[in-house]
Amino acid sequence: MTNPLIILADHAASWRTRDLPTDVAHHARRVLVDWFAATLPGCSRAPATLMAEALEDETRGGGGAVCYVTGRRVPLRHAALVNGTASHTVEFDDIYRYAVYHPGCPTIAAALAAAQSHNTGMEALLRSIVAGYEVSCRIGVAVQPSHYDFWHTTGTVGTFGAAAAVAVLLDCDAERTAHAIATAATMAGGLQQAFRGEGMSKPLHPGHAAEAGALAAMAASRGMTGALDVLHGPAGFAAATSEDTGKWDKALAGIGKPYAVTDMTVKNHGCCGHIFAALDAVRDLHLEHGFKAEDVVSIAVGGYKATKDVCDRPDARTEQDCRFSTQFTVATMLLYGGVRLAAFEPARLVDPAVRALMPRISVAIDAECAAAFPSKRSAKVEIRLKDGRVLNRHQHTRKGDPDAPLTDRDLSDKFLELTSDAIGAAQAKALLAQLWEGSALPGIVPLVTNQARAAE
Repeated sequence: MTNPLIILADHAASWRTRDLPTDVAHHARRVLVDWFAATLPGCSRAPATLMAEALEDETRGGGGAVCYVTGRRVPLRHAALVNGTASHTVEFDDIYRYAVYHPGCPTIAAALAAAQSHNTGMEALLRSIVAGYEVSCRIGVAVQPSHYDFWHTTGTVGTFGAAAAVAVLLDCDAERTAHAIATAATMAGGLQQAFRGEGMSKPLHPGHAAEAGALAAMAASRGMTGALDVLHGPAGFAAATSEDTGKWDKALAGIGKPYAVTDMTVKNHGCCGHIFAALDAVRDLHLEHGFKAEDVVSIAVGGYKATKDVCDRPDARTEQDCRFSTQFTVATMLLYGGVRLAAFEPARLVDPAVRALMPRISVAIDAECAAAFPSKRSAKVEIRLKDGRVLNRHQHTRKGDPDAPLTDRDLSDKFLELTSDAIGAAQAKALLAQLWEGSALPGIVPLVTNQARAAE
């Protein structure tokens, strides 16, 4: 078998100089806009704030990268770690559905920190993003769906995205890029159990992936080597984290056609993506039939394995737990018409109306939805009403998936909604314009204080 790592490294390194098609560059800007939309509201929340505090003594010397949590210039790896953690905190980050993976969090966190540290322009950053998405998304495809039984793909596969992206920005040739990817493999980690219960570890997964991948690329740029058979070898990454040594023919088929960055899901709800199809179905049925929450006898959600294993949380209480609860988010959608940042404010977590509806919502595995996973993220919803009506919807895809995409306007609206409270409306508009059209890298965008927010 041809070594998949060598193929991926050659492809990644080519993005230093190859033609950057206009549409690919535009999609790279889309994921960059979306990354900031997810990251900035996470910068004032734990665990990113706690990580910044824990590392404060290590960053007094300054650096060239921006930590968006503290608004200070810091070393590359510090920015990658803390920003990567912040980007996954409010669960609005992008998805590559075929790999069950959020590529933006680790890839862009590392790439942006490297670009800022080395003072590159926007085009170099966009090239590195495309390369990082290409490498990591394809490795994700090779190990799914069994990888997701135990591993959090964004923490594991994300390490490769960060390594490839930073390697491009450090002008590594194909050989050194291969060693960056190889070294990244042995530092990849992130367990499912970290988010099946309580705790703050999940957002740390992409932060760690961003830092580890950046370190692997920095070391490779100086000549450090890795095991070049580490992806497909008998004791390598795929063998250790999936049911076989990798579906490499599938993962590498038609490499670059389409580019992974052009085939992304943009989140339309602030919770786990495994719930989205059910949320869309409930929203549409509610709009079409005009019933109220008090009219509902029961809501039955049928999904795929992860819908049940990860998101069947009938008594979720904490913010983290509620973001992964089908019961909490479906009840919130029905009562409030959306699942956005406000859904997880302290008062809403204990809302009596939400709590009253949650026990009437059940989750099960549906064979048809399970068979379609991961290429289709579907759900079947049945709503029984007190007047005897039974409403059904088979939601074949999610709003925001590539076959039902958010427009650029939708994405801009999402950005402004999520960031205006974090950095102020005027600064959010200015940053959005820069991300869509600018040739320079974004710099420091300080978080607004409560007083400034009230004044605005």
